[in-house]
Parts: sequence; C-alpha cells; structure tokens
Amino acid sequence: MTRIRISIVEDSAALRGGLATLLDDAPDMQCLSACADAEEALRRLPGDAPDIVLMDIRLPGMSGIECVARLLQMLPNVRIVMLTAYEDSEDIFQSLAAGAHGYLVKSSDPEQLLDAIREVAAGGSPISGSVARKMVDFFRARPPLPGSLSALAPREREVLKLLADGCPYKEIAEAMQVSLGTVRTYIQRIYEKLHVHNRTDAVVKFLGQRPN
Repeated sequence: MTRIRISIVEDSAALRGGLATLLDDAPDMQCLSACADAEEALRRLPGDAPDIVLMDIRLPGMSGIECVARLLQMLPNVRIVMLTAYEDSEDIFQSLAAGAHGYLVKSSDPEQLLDAIREVAAGGSPISGSVARKMVDFFRARPPLPGSLSALAPREREVLKLLADGCPYKEIAEAMQVSLGTVRTYIQRIYEKLHVHNRTDAVVKFLGQRPN
C-alpha cells in the first residue's frame, strides 16, 4: 500500500505530537515532518515533498494563509488542508482563495480527520459542517458567478445541494445510496457543466442561482 505522505504546520507542540502519532498509527499514512511555524515549513517542506499539508491558520510570524500561497509556488501539486480552531468567514474565504483544498476545525474527531485526509488525497475538498455553514453565509453576500444550473441533471443537482450543505463525499454517497466512485463522477460532471474547477466555485454558483 502506498502511504499518504503528510506534513504538519502547527505552533502547539502538544497538538503537533498528537497529530503525528495519529497519522503514523494509520496504516495508509505517514507523517513526514512537523513544523512549528510558517518559516520553518517554507524551509523544510520543499525538500520533504509531502502529498498533503495540515496547516494551522493562526501561526506566530507569517500566517498560515500566506504560507499556503508561498508553499504552493514551491510545491504546486501539494494539497493543503487548513486545520484550525477558528471559524471566521473571512479567514475561510482567504484560505480557499490562497489555494487551500479543505478547512477543518481542530475539534474534529480523529476518525473524521483521517477520513478528510483520505478525501483530499483522492481529489476532494473536505470542509467541516460548521465551517461550511459559515462559508455559505459568506458567499450569499457575494456577487454570484455567471452561468446556469439548467444544464445539470436532477441527480447532479442533488449532489450539488449536498455539497453546498457541507456534506463530505462519504455522507453524500450514503444519502444517495451510491458508491463513492459514483459521487466523484457526479462531481466531475458538475464541474464540467458549470465551468468551475473546485467545490467552492460550484457552491457559489449554486447559491447565486437557486430559487429563494
């Protein structure tokens, strides 16, 4: 089995250690490195070349948001999940705009975190339910992207609504009684028909065009 290679950027030594242990105990994961701040991450991670980075948003010195943007310039294929205690709408938007692929709260239970890592490794964008609700409220106040939902089939609309509600792929599969692979196929078709490239833009388009 190829293990998912993960690096951590977190200023709390206790949390860094706990996350490293959790990851190394998972049979399909490996913790490559654990950095205390953004500056250390920018020095170490290009050499470590992780598949996924768990990034704290409020770091001493350079913020996690700025670190995301700089790290993606060095490692364009790395996937970054913000892992934070904060659920500020502006922080959420700025993190996703900087290139983050997911946003989870630190209170997520261990199995939820591991599932989210597997989801992002498979190309998904995990977002905690509480964070998704704040993101929805934030995007409702923003101008909608151009385009139409009319091209979507009924099942694709159902998937998109569940995405907008903040459901992870596994919950969507269970709600619709289909496989994870089928959910991913639906999502890929949604992106193609709406001319978007990620979950965030698809949700923005949905919120801007659905009936009130």
